[in-house]
Amino acid sequence: MAAPGFLRMATAAAFLPFFCLASGALAEETGNEGTMMRIHVILGDAVLPATLDDTTAGRDFAAMLPLDLSLRDYHGIEKVADLPRKLDTSDAPPSYKPETGDITLYAPWGNLAIFYKPFQESRGLVRLGAFDGPIDALLQDGAFPARIEMAD
Repeated sequence: MAAPGFLRMATAAAFLPFFCLASGALAEETGNEGTMMRIHVILGDAVLPATLDDTTAGRDFAAMLPLDLSLRDYHGIEKVADLPRKLDTSDAPPSYKPETGDITLYAPWGNLAIFYKPFQESRGLVRLGAFDGPIDALLQDGAFPARIEMAD
């Protein structure tokens, strides 16, 4: 009669890692929802919603807001602006491959870089977050004002 009890324990032990992984993933998703940093990038009458990553650099950028910047084009790929100070990138990966809609920091120059086209992996590029929808309002010629603030 000892075999059925042993079998139940062995079966439970075999599935324990899967339960732990599932509960860990659920806790991580729940945890991330509570720490999402929603922002607005305001370009004239257009308000573009975005979400900052819950990273050291993302949180440091959020601490600077609100910001009034002048965006300008850089090589037909991104819009850039100078930031008032360097961001903490101490735990950031050494490089990042940006996609359309990514909000990044180019750490060597200390400037904000918002990509409206994808680009190659670049050393010193740190993802801060991404836009939550279309970014057509960014496709303007010349320099133009932008306000970045926390969403309500």
